[in-house]
Amino acid sequence: MKKLVLLCVAILSLTSCSIDDSNDFYNEILPIESVVIPEEFVLGEIYPITVKYIRPAGCYVFFDFYYTRELNQRTVAVVNSVYPNQNCGLAEEAEVEATFNFKVTNNGTYIFKFWQGKDDSGTDLYYIVEVPVVEPEA
Repeated sequence: MKKLVLLCVAILSLTSCSIDDSNDFYNEILPIESVVIPEEFVLGEIYPITVKYIRPAGCYVFFDFYYTRELNQRTVAVVNSVYPNQNCGLAEEAEVEATFNFKVTNNGTYIFKFWQGKDDSGTDLYYIVEVPVVEPEA
């Protein structure tokens, strides 16, 4: 009986350590093509912000937003997971939308910098939108 258990453990150990590169992936930041954002915010409210970007192929899958904040400035980019060893089917580009919710927590004007790629010299390019925070209507 002990030999049978030992044999089962050995077999399971060997099969669980098999190397399978079909799950390999990496993350890639993709440029934002356009943005749908309100013209003004009200303090304490939550607003959806939608971005459109080009997915180069079917092996690109939305993963998350790259999002940093410094005072009232926000930098936003789209992060996709890329599965290069998968047969993903779709080989052509497609325009894709992704949305995040933004809660207004400060007065003043918010400055959003949406990453649009790099220029020929490698400098980051941004679509910059300023959104003022206004008083709620009575």
